[in-house]
Amino acid sequence: MREGGVDLITSKRRRRGWATHGVRLAYPRLSSAIGLAPLRIPVSLIVLTGAAWALMLHDAINMSESMGSAGRGALDVDMVGAEFTLGGLGVFLADWTVMMGAMMLPSAAPMILTFAAAQARRGRNVTGPTWIFIAAYILVWSYSGLLIYIFLHAGKDVVYHFGWFQSGAWARLALGVTLTIAGLYQFTPLKRLCLHRCRSPLAFLKEHWRDGSGDAAEMGLWHGLYCLGCCWALFGVMLAAAGMMSIAWMLLMTLVVFAEKVLPHDARISVAVALGLIALGLLVGTGAVQLGG
Repeated sequence: MREGGVDLITSKRRRRGWATHGVRLAYPRLSSAIGLAPLRIPVSLIVLTGAAWALMLHDAINMSESMGSAGRGALDVDMVGAEFTLGGLGVFLADWTVMMGAMMLPSAAPMILTFAAAQARRGRNVTGPTWIFIAAYILVWSYSGLLIYIFLHAGKDVVYHFGWFQSGAWARLALGVTLTIAGLYQFTPLKRLCLHRCRSPLAFLKEHWRDGSGDAAEMGLWHGLYCLGCCWALFGVMLAAAGMMSIAWMLLMTLVVFAEKVLPHDARISVAVALGLIALGLLVGTGAVQLGG
């Protein structure tokens, strides 16, 4: 098919080819940048992530032995304790922060290593600013844990007041709605914006780069906020389905987040996750499928 002497089919294929070529080139460029990071940075990330998973596995085993699976899921309203206390808040935030480190550091690694490589290319100290970046990134997730703790306490009071906790129908409906909302969120502009920022370390540094330790903290906070905007709904699904101490759900959400943020074909992965969550939400809400920790 020709128009004005131009083969339209060939032209369209050429444009698609260049687009695909650009995607393929982005990963070698990113790999090249990450390769400049000192070896101690990725090694320490691996050790930190492994230690976080080991702690979560230890806590999950202890909790399953002492409590069993009763009272878990349905937004995990029992995991925050009977009353709001500073001691309970501290324990919850410690567990939450370790869990977020275990689940989010693998998908944040390309950004962290790219930041470290940028520091190295400029001949600056690498270790200090990089760990400041990581600490600020994790701090965002710690603050999100504070909001979760408050929400769960408020929700627990409402649930027990109306007697919903004893109702299997309520728990099933709450989980179904949570799954459906998480699936619909995948299609929102905010999700797409945050996911794009998380998947583009080089573009992120180009936009947010500043020199100095304080600026490393600011960049870590920004990246943490983008990741929070990208992933909060998925973690809501995990809390609603099985609570904080389900290793199976932790692994599942970690793989989903990693696939969305790191692997190619992010749009297809995001749509597949969305459709899967919506379908599962409808099945759970109607009682056709049961989920739990």
